[in-house]
Amino acid sequence: MKVRTRFAPSPTGYLHIGGARTALFSWLYARKHGGKFILRIEDTDVARSTTESIQAILDGMEWLGLNWDEGPFFQSQRFDEYRKFAGDLLEKGLVYKCWCTPAELEARREAAMKEGKPPRYDGRCRDRKDAPDAPYALRFRVPTGVTSFKDEIKGVISFENSEIEDLIILRSDGTPTYNFCVVIDDATMDITHVIRGDDHINNTPKQIFLYKALGHEIPVFAHLPMILGSDKTRLSKRHGATSVMAYKEMGYLPHALVNYLARLGWSFGDQEIFSIEELIEKFSLDSVGKSSGVFNPEKLMWLNQHYIKSSRPEELSELLLPLLKEHGIDASNDKRLPEIVKTLQERARTLKEMAESSLFYFKEEIEYDPKAAEKFLIPENAPLFEELKQRLSALPSFGHDDIAAAFNSLLEEKDLKLGKLAQPVRVALTGGTVSPGIFETLSAMGKALAIKRLDAALARMQGA
Repeated sequence: MKVRTRFAPSPTGYLHIGGARTALFSWLYARKHGGKFILRIEDTDVARSTTESIQAILDGMEWLGLNWDEGPFFQSQRFDEYRKFAGDLLEKGLVYKCWCTPAELEARREAAMKEGKPPRYDGRCRDRKDAPDAPYALRFRVPTGVTSFKDEIKGVISFENSEIEDLIILRSDGTPTYNFCVVIDDATMDITHVIRGDDHINNTPKQIFLYKALGHEIPVFAHLPMILGSDKTRLSKRHGATSVMAYKEMGYLPHALVNYLARLGWSFGDQEIFSIEELIEKFSLDSVGKSSGVFNPEKLMWLNQHYIKSSRPEELSELLLPLLKEHGIDASNDKRLPEIVKTLQERARTLKEMAESSLFYFKEEIEYDPKAAEKFLIPENAPLFEELKQRLSALPSFGHDDIAAAFNSLLEEKDLKLGKLAQPVRVALTGGTVSPGIFETLSAMGKALAIKRLDAALARMQGA
């Protein structure tokens, strides 16, 4: 059997973290088994579906690297196909016309509840002989008995068919319903494995009825436990960002989020960090947990910092460019950028932090922290600064080792510790007392800007 999985989001908002994990698991399963991964947009809710939401879903999938093999397919473009299948089922007597109006249905549900009965459709039109000249919906005849299926994560799940009302497959205005569209799509697209959130479990018996009615093989179902916030309630905005693209905007790396989502409900021994190739190789539904995963922002931040530390500076430079642009800096042609990134990798937890920490490298002029300037940019330090500036200016190359040698020779001559010189220089270069190593900072900054900064600090020290 050739594996075919799908991800089928509704475009009524951004790509949610929970949806992204579902997409990831479906993608990994297809890649693991050499199959196909299909993207389908379930946009039948015309009132709530937007082109902006569709684009947000596509952008999120592309950013995470979850490339699809077929699609995106849009349900809104397939209404004629759904109606055709509905007509076929009507001819076979598997569905029937229901003339009950919404007001009548609501009144009967309220009456049933008052009598202590379940508020289900009572089958009034199931065997109706007359045919009023009025709009009608099409309802599927739910069979008697029990419907069971083996879920790859939850195990065997059973439903009493008597607890399920005859479901509408086509509304009176001619629009198809969710469960019907899903089955027609999965059947005609030959989906073999339906991997989705466990909020869809109650839809599964209804969909099994329809697969059987269509004479189509029932796919394998795997329902993923939901993702919870730290308070064990469903993940929402109060727990932090829930949009995939919000994490891009906050400076997270896509492979860090992919790695985190993969481990949120799936495990492979004690291993925490995986390359994409390892995830594909090791992923299996057997190792997906039955209980809900708890979203831990600190763990995601730890993973992101790990990936920042271990990434190539050139790769991070590309990812950093749009975040620098938000600060009005176009560094696309700045050859210093990879070396600048290298000086910041150890400390930065996100690319946003890295961008903010790097601003002193790009500004023509900087503002001094008043307390730092008052302590270190003082007249007594001016002679030492002047001597250092001359030695740095004379260097034929401005690499780490050359700068270190210039510092060390001066300190040795003056019988001083590094801190006596490094901290005033740090304030002169960055405006504050915290930065990467002083030699790395000078080298990454480049000779021209470094000398300019030292000149400006000297002018301040000398009261110019």
